[in-house]
Amino acid sequence: MHTQNQALLDALNACIAACEHCATACLQEENVKMMARCISLDRDCADVCALTARLTARGSEHAQHLLRECAEVCKACGDECEQHGAHMEHCRECAEACRRCEQACRQGLAA
Repeated sequence: MHTQNQALLDALNACIAACEHCATACLQEENVKMMARCISLDRDCADVCALTARLTARGSEHAQHLLRECAEVCKACGDECEQHGAHMEHCRECAEACRRCEQACRQGLAA
C-alpha cells in the first residue's frame, strides 16, 4: 500500500475511534440534550470515515467521491467539538482528530 494511503487510513481510523469515544462520553454528560448535535455529528463522522477507509483500502474508484464528503463531515464535527473542548477533554481530542482527518482527506483529493 502506498505511504500516502496508509497515512490517510491512519487518520481515518484515528478519527473513527475519537468520534466513537466522544459520542459515548457525551452520553454520560449531565446535560445530554445540550450535546445532541455533537453526538449526532460524532456518529455521522465515524460512519463516513469508516466507509471512506474501506473504499480507500480496497482502491475503489469511488473513494475519491467520499473523500470530499468525509472532509466536510470532519470539518463540521471538529467545529462542533471545538465549542465544547474547553471543558470536555473528549471533545477537544475529537476536534483534533477531525482536523487531522479533514486535512488527510483534502490531501487525498489533491493527489
